[in-house]
Amino acid sequence: MDSQTQTELEAAAFRRLLQHLQSHPEVQNIDLMIQADFCRNCLAKWYSAAANDHGLSISYSEAQEKIYGMPYPEWKSRFQTEATPEQLEAFNARQRSRLTQEQ
Repeated sequence: MDSQTQTELEAAAFRRLLQHLQSHPEVQNIDLMIQADFCRNCLAKWYSAAANDHGLSISYSEAQEKIYGMPYPEWKSRFQTEATPEQLEAFNARQRSRLTQEQ
């Protein structure tokens, strides 16, 4: 596979991931962090950093809008719920486990 085709396939997969996440706002970022160790905000940071690496100035909030499909404050007010005690404990356990693995 040539480099151009690989890039096109990766871009298509990324667009599909964004579409999937945007169509499932019930999946909370904390759930993504617990299960996959990344969330929509991570994607926005990576998107902004990649743009900056290519000499483009895309702010974090602009990247969030691309990832969320709307301004983040709007998404947050429409879809984000308060983390439950169980979610917070699972998140903290995940973080502790990650720190142990890194040592």
